[in-house]
Amino acid sequence: MATKLSFTFQFPPEKSSKSFQRNPNHCDGFGFSKKSSGFRGQLSLKVNALQGEVTQSTNSETTLLSPTFLPSSSKLVLVVGGTGGVGQLVVAALLKRNIKSRLLLRDPEKAVSLFGNQDEEKLQIFKGDTRNPADLDSSMFEGVTHVICCTGTTAFPSKRWDGDNTPERVDWEGVRNLISALPSSLKRVVLVSSVGVTKFNELPWSIMNLFGVLKYKKKGEDFLRESGLPFTIIRAGRLTDGPYTSYDLNTLLQATAGQRRAVVIGQGDKLVGEVSRLVVAEACIQALDIEFTEGKIYEINSVEGEGPGTDPEKWQQLFKTPQA
Repeated sequence: MATKLSFTFQFPPEKSSKSFQRNPNHCDGFGFSKKSSGFRGQLSLKVNALQGEVTQSTNSETTLLSPTFLPSSSKLVLVVGGTGGVGQLVVAALLKRNIKSRLLLRDPEKAVSLFGNQDEEKLQIFKGDTRNPADLDSSMFEGVTHVICCTGTTAFPSKRWDGDNTPERVDWEGVRNLISALPSSLKRVVLVSSVGVTKFNELPWSIMNLFGVLKYKKKGEDFLRESGLPFTIIRAGRLTDGPYTSYDLNTLLQATAGQRRAVVIGQGDKLVGEVSRLVVAEACIQALDIEFTEGKIYEINSVEGEGPGTDPEKWQQLFKTPQA
């Protein structure tokens, strides 16, 4: 039986302002999710939405988010892995855009520390573990229109592997279980993967793949491609800017990509380089609405220069003319 939990938390008062601002931040190398039991429950976070002033930068550096409050969206986006680095940024950006979000998390309480208290109309939390098919109850997907999956673990053995949190279990079995449970009515599934997945037997990728992370990410990609669901796959370069996995929403809203705001998008698994987690998060959100990205796989890097920010037209052009 699914149990619905309600939590109320009081935060220090914020400055009132004309607009409500949200801004993102990142994930660990290949992302991660925290351990939790197989119990399924929905956590309702009913609180006043955070309000804050939109601050203008005194130099040319810009944040990922624009200082505008957008009208509510008809989307309901399920974010899986929303407390990892890229996932946090995805959730923060969706909140800023006033897009209704649903999170599937092993540790629901962590969402409160990261995103504050949000009205259930803006943010819903379900407890579940993609490694356990029994956790993926169909009720979790009711009304969901889009999915962004940012799950992952470290490439090499670390404390984050505790509790069977290995690449095989997370990047392959977890992704397979999730995709198998998703309804066919979805408009798009965006999966965050990694550059080098098609070359895991070649140097230098074979070093990164010593414990199978690239191989298992590729298996997850292939399962999504063969599922019949409308998909877009974003293969990220080495992730930078963070991790900020223990920061709260106020920190996320102030995140910037420094001088590396320009974006390079490629296809064919040819790109080698780094990418800001901010850029990966924004690419995932933009891909939801760009029709021609359906059924496509893209690699993404960050370089120095002015970037597309949140401008849909600039992102469309980037996705339209990827480097081969």
